[in-house]
Amino acid sequence: MASSFGRTVRFAVPALVFVAIAAFLMLGLFRDPQKIPSPLIDKAAPAFDLPRLATTDGADPGRLSSADLAARPYILNVWASWCAPCLQEHPLLLDLAKRRLAPVVGIDYKDEPAHARAWLARHGNPFDAVASDRDGRAAIEWGVYGVPETFIVDAAGLIRYKHIGPLTREVVDRDLVPLIQRLSSDRAP
Repeated sequence: MASSFGRTVRFAVPALVFVAIAAFLMLGLFRDPQKIPSPLIDKAAPAFDLPRLATTDGADPGRLSSADLAARPYILNVWASWCAPCLQEHPLLLDLAKRRLAPVVGIDYKDEPAHARAWLARHGNPFDAVASDRDGRAAIEWGVYGVPETFIVDAAGLIRYKHIGPLTREVVDRDLVPLIQRLSSDRAP
């Protein structure tokens, strides 16, 4: 009888481990990879002070800091000219900019300013302001995994939303626009 129990345990334990692992893998199939939880949601947006994307005439464009964006909701998009998915989402950013729901701010990530300027000239510039994060440190502070990533920051400077990867029409219409409208109406007198 003891050997029968031992054989059962010897086969049951690996079978239970296999079922548990399979269950976790199955759960993963139903999760949206762009909805990675961010520890920054509802926390203060990281402070930054970066050079603005230089102009073609060589004039010093100054700096862009988080203080410049205070007291109003804004959309922050981390992008790069070398990023193929950034081009995929670009028409949606142009559309958001035309709607004037909130300022659209760009952080050009680990990019050559000349390449970024040429890319914006070729494809259109949806940004009210563009900062250059040549070494990627500001993006790291924001918890960026890779480009593109988009954040919504409220008037109090709290991150209210993060989207990893290229925006889609569904994400813009379902998530971004309603949130921006709500944040803007919360701010109205």
